[in-house]
Amino acid sequence: MKTAVSDAPPVQPHPTSRVPRWLRVLIPAALILVWFALFGLGGASFGAISDVSTNDQAQFLPASSEATKVQELQADFRGDEAIPAIVIVQRDGGLSEADTAAITELATQFQQTDGVLADGVSPAIPSEDGEAAELFVQIDTGAEVADVVAELRAQLNEAETAGLTGYLAGPAGFTADLSGAFAGIDGLLLIVALSAVFLILVIVYRSPLLPLIMLGSSLTALCAAVFTVVQLARADILLINGQTQGILFILVIGAATDYSLLYIARYREALHVHESKWTATWAALRGSWEPILASGGTVIAGLLILLFSDLNSNKILGPVAAIGIVFALLASLTLLPALMFWAGRTAFWPRRPQLGQTGPSELGIEAKGVWPRLARLIRRRPRVIWIGSTLLLVVMALGMTQLKADGVSSSEFVLGESQSRDGQALLAEHFPGGSGTPAVVIAPEDSLQETADVLLATDGVDSVSVLSADSPSGALPVTSDGVQALGAPGSAPGEPTVVDGRVLLQATLVHAGDSLEAEALVRELRAELAGVGTTADPVLVGGTTAVALDTNTAAIHDRNLVIPLVLVVIMLILMLLLRAVVAPLLLIGSVVLSFAAALGVSALVFNGVFGFPGADPVVPLFGFVFLVALGVDYNIFLMTRVREETAVHGAREGILRGLIVTGGVITSAGLVLAATFAALGVLPILFLVQLAFIVAFGVLLDTFLVRSLLIPALAYDMGRVIWWPSALARMPETPRFDAADRSPTER
Repeated sequence: MKTAVSDAPPVQPHPTSRVPRWLRVLIPAALILVWFALFGLGGASFGAISDVSTNDQAQFLPASSEATKVQELQADFRGDEAIPAIVIVQRDGGLSEADTAAITELATQFQQTDGVLADGVSPAIPSEDGEAAELFVQIDTGAEVADVVAELRAQLNEAETAGLTGYLAGPAGFTADLSGAFAGIDGLLLIVALSAVFLILVIVYRSPLLPLIMLGSSLTALCAAVFTVVQLARADILLINGQTQGILFILVIGAATDYSLLYIARYREALHVHESKWTATWAALRGSWEPILASGGTVIAGLLILLFSDLNSNKILGPVAAIGIVFALLASLTLLPALMFWAGRTAFWPRRPQLGQTGPSELGIEAKGVWPRLARLIRRRPRVIWIGSTLLLVVMALGMTQLKADGVSSSEFVLGESQSRDGQALLAEHFPGGSGTPAVVIAPEDSLQETADVLLATDGVDSVSVLSADSPSGALPVTSDGVQALGAPGSAPGEPTVVDGRVLLQATLVHAGDSLEAEALVRELRAELAGVGTTADPVLVGGTTAVALDTNTAAIHDRNLVIPLVLVVIMLILMLLLRAVVAPLLLIGSVVLSFAAALGVSALVFNGVFGFPGADPVVPLFGFVFLVALGVDYNIFLMTRVREETAVHGAREGILRGLIVTGGVITSAGLVLAATFAALGVLPILFLVQLAFIVAFGVLLDTFLVRSLLIPALAYDMGRVIWWPSALARMPETPRFDAADRSPTER
């Protein structure tokens, strides 16, 4: 048997070998101590990140949206800022007198609850069928809404008697359910993600110590990122919500582990050549810093493109996640090398790399193993492989036609048990669907009746009232005959509240305030009211439904703007890194096709397997940003090594050798990243579950099909032209390797 011979020149002593021993000890020790301090600061900030997070959808709307303008004007009318809760109590067959008395007593208890505004509980309003009654409770937004709702629900449960059903729903109920769903984000999410990654690393490396070092580095990077983000949030520089928090955790763990895998692969190779740990460390850094920085820089650039978004929840994710990637990069290039220098060959125990042992970079095409066999297969049938892979991805992408990503009702955001969703369904059975969450209309005072007439003439509007401080209920009904009195017949109707020449009307809709039907109705009302008022003082439509509508509209705008920008930026980075034009075009095309295939399969799974009601418009956007930016990571890992091998072995041989060397690293990185994103599925949030599936499936597809078969086969078939216009495109196609590496048919 012949032994493969490396074409690499003899290793020369590196200048760093002359660094004094004391400095070799001091530098790693100092790095570890600095990162240990950041770990401590960040660990203390984990509990604080939830405190500075908000899940109020209205806060993430652009300032120019109509719902935002109405929200600002509404504060002038109402004074106290409040979030409404709707309590519904129901008995089959009709409410009894005892039930009515119990509901009245319940309203009194609610009013005495901390966090409920003074006079913030309405009288009980019976339904027309006599089987239900509803109460409106105004909760101070300055209080912990989830805690107040929990207390109100506890009182509601205590007041229930046999056969009497009660729920607390409305915006406050939804906010509390959402907060409960995010409750596991600090503990459960991290435990699941870290456990999955640890298990994969143990299986891949068969070493107990190496996974601990890698995860320790990744977790330290996360702690440093959390500390920084919390400080910026406290300084009102950043906004954070639950979904951003969850993505930050997963992204940092996954990316930092991926970069660690690349460095460790180079470090293991260096230990085969260098006896000194110090020299091996610098050799590993020389071989890995460029692809790691390029990979991290690509992800950061893609994330920062989100700053062009209109929707603030999209815009804030960019810098928050970019901060996480920065610390993942820093930890992978400083803390991890320091820890690996400290551990040396022992880190790989029991499979320690031996000096002089043949490393992956020296394996020939005819060597044993999965990746050499795959390389030989690609060499024999490159065109069949890349055409077949492309057709398979195209077939998968056809499922995109079934994707429903035009928004879902807010009551569907939380998966599993949701009292707000159950309460909303009960409300729709006995009251107008929009009861308690009316459309809020701000109109000029002299256009009050004209505005009311348009509202009342629109199908889907049940009733209209105008805010009035003179009314005991706080509002006066408005009909086609004008503002109506609430007192005895013939009494004065009272005066609407006027602020800066404007009045506030409330239109109760037939449809539930969080439904897509209500959003369509708000869109119609805006069109109908466009001719009322003046250009300087127009009629504005806001409220809970309008917030959801404007959120979806901004999300669709962001999706159409951000996706092309991300592609352009990543394309330019790849061209600079690879010093070529053709290869980046192929890589970007493969990533886009891979994303389309992942989205197509996901759409079929969401509709046919999970039965999801639809998806938020930002789901495809976030899925694209993560899959493209992170998928390009693997492109960079592969093609930077291919470029390095091509300079020695020629274009086609360089492609196959690059695949052999990076195959294990990329596969391990893909498994780790898929596992970390899949961990998002443990949180019962529709958006996060869908994002987890899209990214996890897309990463696996990218790892095992695109990066292992499609790209190597296509690049091999095209040969040196993929490096046009660089000097590599003008190199001879004939590989310059030793005869021992040739197959029997080639010798």
